[in-house]
Amino acid sequence: TLQGTPTTDPAFGLPAIWIESRLKEQAQLSGYTVVDASTVVATHLSQVLHTQAASLLGREETQALIEHFAKFAPKLIEDVVPKLISVAVFQKILQNLLDEGVHIRDLRTVIEVVAENAPRIQSADELTALVRVALGDAIVQQLYGRASELAVIALDPDMERMLLGAFMPSAAGTEGAAMEPGLADMLFKGAANATARHEDEGIAPVLLVPDRLRGPLARLLKRAAPRLRVVAHAEIPETSVIRVNTILGAQS
Repeated sequence: TLQGTPTTDPAFGLPAIWIESRLKEQAQLSGYTVVDASTVVATHLSQVLHTQAASLLGREETQALIEHFAKFAPKLIEDVVPKLISVAVFQKILQNLLDEGVHIRDLRTVIEVVAENAPRIQSADELTALVRVALGDAIVQQLYGRASELAVIALDPDMERMLLGAFMPSAAGTEGAAMEPGLADMLFKGAANATARHEDEGIAPVLLVPDRLRGPLARLLKRAAPRLRVVAHAEIPETSVIRVNTILGAQS
C-alpha cells in the first residue's frame, strides 16, 4: 500500500494513486508503474484529441486537407471533390473514420475508393464502409500490431441472427433497429463485460461481425462499450488467423 491520493487514470480509466516524488522508488520496487505528472497530462490530452478528432475536423480543416492533397495529386482530387461528391460528404466520410479511431493519413486510398464508387453510391456511411475495407490492413495493424493471430470477440449464432433481423432494411430502403429491450440490454451488458475481460487479459477488445452489422453495431455500442472496436469480416486481411476468445451471446 502506497501513501497517496487514490484516483483514476484519465486516459485509460484504470485505478491509480497520486504520490509524492520521494515515493517513486518505493512504488517501483512494489511493482507499480510510475508515470510522471507531465506525461500523465500529455497522455490525457492526446487521448482527448484522439476521441474528439471527428468533431475537430470541420469544413475549413477538410478544405485544407483537400488543398494539401491537391499539391501532390491535383487531377485525382479534382475528379472526386466536388465533381462526384460534395465537400460535406467527403468531410463526413473522414469524420466517420476518425470517430472510430481509424487514421486518415492514407488519403490517397480514401479518395481512390470514393472515386471508384461515388458514381453509384452517394451515402457517406456506405462509402465509409468501402473505405474501411480498403484500409483493412492498417485498421488491423493499428489494433493488433504485427500479430499474425487475432483474438476477437464473436457473436453467438442466435444473437447474430436476431441482430441481422433487427437491422433489416425497411421497405423505404433505410436501416433501422427494431430491437427488443431485452436483446438490447443483453447486448450492452455482454459487450461491456467482454471488453473488460479482454482488457484484463491485455488483448485488444475487438468485436468481429458480418459486414452488414458493423456500422449499426458500432454506433449502437459506442456508449455501452466505448473502447470496443467493431470490425467487419471483409476488413480482416486474408493472411490473418482468427481466434475467437470470447463469444457474445446469452451467456456473456
